[in-house]
Amino acid sequence: MLGCATCKAKYNVGKSVSGFTGMHTSVAVRPKGLLADCEHIIVQWSKLRVHVRAVVFIYLVTANALALLASICRSYPAATEKLLEAPESTRDDGNVWTASAHIITAVIGSGVLSLAWAIGQLGWIAGPAVMLLFSFVTYYTSVLLSACYRSGDPVNGKRNYTYVNAVQANLGGAKVKICGFVQYLNLFGVAIGYTIASSISMMAIKRSNCFHQSGGKDPCHMNAYPYMIAFGIAEILLSQIPGFDQLHWLSLVAAAMSFTYSTIGLGLGVGKVIENKRVMGSLTGISIGTVTQTQKIWRSFQALGDIAFAYSYSMILIEIQDTVKAPPTEAKTMKKATLISVVVTTLFYMFCGCFGYAAFGDQSPGNLLTGFGFYNPYWLLDIANAAIVIHLVGAYQVYCQPLFAFVEKEAARRFPDSDFVTKDIKIFIPGLGPCNFNLFRMIWRTIFVVTTTVISMLLPFFNDVVGLLGALGFWPLTVYFPVEMYISQKKIPKWSTRWLCLQILSVACLIISIAAAAGSIAGVIDDVKTIKPFQTSY
Repeated sequence: MLGCATCKAKYNVGKSVSGFTGMHTSVAVRPKGLLADCEHIIVQWSKLRVHVRAVVFIYLVTANALALLASICRSYPAATEKLLEAPESTRDDGNVWTASAHIITAVIGSGVLSLAWAIGQLGWIAGPAVMLLFSFVTYYTSVLLSACYRSGDPVNGKRNYTYVNAVQANLGGAKVKICGFVQYLNLFGVAIGYTIASSISMMAIKRSNCFHQSGGKDPCHMNAYPYMIAFGIAEILLSQIPGFDQLHWLSLVAAAMSFTYSTIGLGLGVGKVIENKRVMGSLTGISIGTVTQTQKIWRSFQALGDIAFAYSYSMILIEIQDTVKAPPTEAKTMKKATLISVVVTTLFYMFCGCFGYAAFGDQSPGNLLTGFGFYNPYWLLDIANAAIVIHLVGAYQVYCQPLFAFVEKEAARRFPDSDFVTKDIKIFIPGLGPCNFNLFRMIWRTIFVVTTTVISMLLPFFNDVVGLLGALGFWPLTVYFPVEMYISQKKIPKWSTRWLCLQILSVACLIISIAAAAGSIAGVIDDVKTIKPFQTSY
């Protein structure tokens, strides 16, 4: 270490004494003040290295964001309204694999990190069983929803470009407004959840280095808010990407990152089980005594919400389907893509959740990688958390693009003659060349990102927010509307066997969602009692 070499040269090597981090350094007998100065230099040098790493990380993120901005400048489209009116041949170039990448990007998100905790609340029997149940329901209702992409004829019928368009075409009336409100509120909430999760992962990188430097003696408390702000700045830049048709590459990168950190989490869990030489946990979940009976009930309900959130992507399925080319029909392509995605994600979820619970039992952390159940190898944790951040950067865009498009389309409809809303402005940026910008899009999307960032700073509760989002979005968007639209489109007779089965499925999922919401709200209430806005440290 440079600090050691400097001190040796300055204070004359001679007698062996115990130095920093348990290493032994030889120095001549000198006044204690000089030895203290030496150790102080070493400590400061160690801290400086951590800060340098942070600066390099921020530089790389900024450089990549600027490169992205340069790549989209010349192809920036005029307005979402024009995009929706474009001919089919210019809009559709997606296939099974790009659709699968979009879905995996949306599904294997931060939710995977809470699955060990969720299984820990439910136990070895109910935990995996509930996960399989949610995977089946998600796949089945997604197939029903994809069948509603075209109204009438599945080949030549009118296309529904968004989830709300599909509800409008098949159900109409007040259900359209209810669906739109629930969908866009859920997308807004997901943006908040991803901001919280990304900031925790960025902090984890710095904390793991801090733990390593101090040998676990320093608690390494720090503030999450600078990291939330950094994530928000990156999303402001990325939000200038106009629509889904330009997100294929971002989804592929994000999907690769999701596999990276899920695999690392799985590997660390397996390693911990081998180290323990036994499987932790119990058949019924966390034991009474570790928590009270009431807490166990609420936490079990919250676990249902966490698992539901891990499978939530139906609210953007129609938007993903709108990127798929035909023939074959979009519904057939999406059926294959959904099957591939759900099978892959369920396998990952089972491995990550089960091995995480097997490794830690009742002590399973709410966030497997950032709960610091693993201190070493710290560099592997850094890679995993960096992959989470990159993935969430992309997933944020995949989830928010439908909301962006809705607001911009509505603004263009209400103010068709406004240059502020519909006109593009060409701006020359040194080093990037000429770029076309729409002022309304740029300002509105910036305000959106700033708003989600501020709310994340006010409610930085990862597990509770994840559970609440899963509970609020699962039944209406994943089950109720797809079932009702499918019944309407296929004209399934009331009280027929198929109609009854679909309604039973819907009611059962409603009960699960209510229980999950209650558990998550109870968790938020407990956390609010101890939180101080804009002063939270981890």
